[in-house]
Order: sequence, then structure tokens, then C-alpha cells
Amino acid sequence: MNRDERVLRELVSAYGRTFAEEAGIRLKDTPQPLYRLLVLSLLLSARIRASVAVAAARALHEEHLDSPRRMAEADWQRRVDALGRGGYRRYDERTATQLGDGAELLGRRWGGDLRRLHREAEGDVGTLRELLQEEPGIGPAGADIFLREAQRVWPDVAPYLDGKALSGAGRLGLPEDPRKLTGLAGDTQPAVLAAALVRAALDKQVAEDCLRRAG
Repeated sequence: MNRDERVLRELVSAYGRTFAEEAGIRLKDTPQPLYRLLVLSLLLSARIRASVAVAAARALHEEHLDSPRRMAEADWQRRVDALGRGGYRRYDERTATQLGDGAELLGRRWGGDLRRLHREAEGDVGTLRELLQEEPGIGPAGADIFLREAQRVWPDVAPYLDGKALSGAGRLGLPEDPRKLTGLAGDTQPAVLAAALVRAALDKQVAEDCLRRAG
């Protein structure tokens, strides 16, 4: 096992947990978990700590705002309050509006089912990324977050290692090339690899810890 393989092994072993898992989302290719992932992606894309975004996603789920219909039917203040309980206060009012508008659009255009959006892209990842950005609050960063995680259940997207994941690879002294990284990672799922690399990009101590462990 070479140095790069050791580093990746340590990274995935210690930090290979997807953000969906952290938010309590059992990701499947079905409407509700995919919608919860979309909401999580919106929350994570703001300039706020990932732990706060995850807590806010959990709070929305606890409030039963876990489908486009329920999100759209909930009044604005209920969405604001749920975000606040998750600690997501800096962007709560704007985000509450985006969640309502996005739920209405998703219901109107894709019948509340992100699998229809996936099919509309016809296997083209670039088109899929553009379609996701039609959702209010989902910009390039949010679309990347969604696709990094969704590749676990949408294998035609994999390997999806965006700029944030590749910056984590760079911090670890690893190749900043998706195919090389997935080759080094062996049978590690691309979604798990991507999440681990993003954690290294977000936290310098993660990278330092893995480099120390790898020797």
C-alpha cells in the first residue's frame, strides 16, 4: 500500500460519513429521502457551519416538513421557527421563503419527485446540475452538494467529486483527479469518498489528523 492509499484509508476510516447520514437521512431513490437531501443541500450551501445546517435539517424533519407538499403547505413562520430550533438563525427568514418557493416549484414541475428531474436530464450530469439550480436557493454549490450525496443512489452520476472535494484531496497531497482518487480508494463508495474529502477541505485538522495517522 503506497502513501496515497494509506492517507485515503485513514481519511475514509475516520471521516467517511456522508452528510445525509449525519442528518439522519436513509438515502434511497424514492421521493421523500431525495427531497430531504435537497433541503439539506440548500442548508449546507450557505456560509454556515455544516453542523448547524445538519441540525436545521433534522429540526425540519422533526417538524414533519419532509415532503414538498408539507413544506409548501406550512406557513412561513413555522418554517422559520423550525430553522431557528436547529440553530439556523442567520439565514432563517430568507431560507424559509426559499424552501416554500422551492417546494411549490418541485411539486408543479416534477410532481414533487426528484426522480423525474433525474430522468429529464437523460443521463447528462451537466444538465442535471443545471436543472437542480432551477430550485430557489440551490446554486452551483448546492447542486454540487446534492450530486455528491445522490451519487450513492444515482450511480450514473458517479464518480462526482467536485471542486470542494478535490480541494480536500489537494490539502492531503493527493491527486486532484476524480478517476485517480476513486482508483486509489478501491471499493469505497464515491459518495463516501466525496464526503470524507469535503470534510478535509472544511477542516484543516481533519487533514492533519489523517496525515499523521498515515505516517
